[in-house]
Amino acid sequence: MKLYFSTRNIPQLQGLSLAERMQRLERAAKKLTVPEKTFLNLLKLLVIIPAFSFLLRIASDWTSLLWALLIFLLYPLVVKPVQYSLSTKYLASLSTKDKQ
Repeated sequence: MKLYFSTRNIPQLQGLSLAERMQRLERAAKKLTVPEKTFLNLLKLLVIIPAFSFLLRIASDWTSLLWALLIFLLYPLVVKPVQYSLSTKYLASLSTKDKQ
């Protein structure tokens, strides 16, 4: 599975505006199968849970707030490429519908 860190790098979406790319990716994401959605949601939980555990430790160690902030900032760098990669296989079916 190839990871796409930007929507501009996805071959099926090249030449489209940002709004069109996001709209097509949203429609493709709705076509994800249950195991794919489950995997994506588990990945999101694996990223978010450590951040909240750091937030709980703020009373004893204020630097944990910085770690939590760092995790929240890194969240899109971890989750979005996987989401884009899972959705790309459903973009082909969307583009054939658009041509008709």
